[in-house]
Amino acid sequence: MRIKAALIAVVLTVLSACSTGASASDTLKVGVSPVPHAQILKYVADNLAAQKGLKIEVVEFTDYVQPNTALVDGSLDANYFQTVPYLATFTRESGAKVDWVAPVHVEPLGLYSKKYKKLDELPSGAKVAVANDATNEARGLKLLEANGLIKLKAVDQPTVRDLAENPKNLQFVPLEAAQLPRSLEDTDASVINGNYAIDAGLKPSSDSLALEKAEGNPNANGLVTRTELKGDKRISDLAELLGSQQVKDYIKQTYNGSVIPV
Repeated sequence: MRIKAALIAVVLTVLSACSTGASASDTLKVGVSPVPHAQILKYVADNLAAQKGLKIEVVEFTDYVQPNTALVDGSLDANYFQTVPYLATFTRESGAKVDWVAPVHVEPLGLYSKKYKKLDELPSGAKVAVANDATNEARGLKLLEANGLIKLKAVDQPTVRDLAENPKNLQFVPLEAAQLPRSLEDTDASVINGNYAIDAGLKPSSDSLALEKAEGNPNANGLVTRTELKGDKRISDLAELLGSQQVKDYIKQTYNGSVIPV
């Protein structure tokens, strides 16, 4: 009877542990894009995490969809790759309960070309690739408008169907954001997200024909978690480390203006 009682106690303990989820001592699994997010997070994991008693597992993704779906299904505890506008679109369309925690850096979006060295060299009818997700498409079109190439209708999230003026008759090619660097072989120019540009060996601060301004930019990349974990001390500790002066110095020294700390 004593053995049976002991076995029942063990089973109840295991079931209780499973039902309460991860404890504060568990490794924090964070999904990131390879560049610069994984590099920055690995710097934190290797050099700063021990200060907070944190254990961080860096999980890399090459697209912008899986880091959020993995967060929602519980495969991740947090992710660090997206902007507030992108997150807002995801939560609106999916109904997922995920929350923004803190901004970390800005990756200025840029217009690049292998055929032309200056913006005014783009010919009439030039083929220009833009991201096909709503947030980054709008962001790319606003960059082109800011540099006088097009004029957009007064809508919050413009698409290529919302052109008010297109004096050069630019031909737009929507592509998945990760494919944009490869598209440079087939287009006259492509609007490329900062992380994918850097990963492809481009230097936004010197190689772009046009580049977003960092000051006042609403598109900072930051830390996101599920609503249920927002009060988890591991999450707040990680946010504090990502916003530390050590990380800001690392970003400045490593990326030379192509990634800008917030």
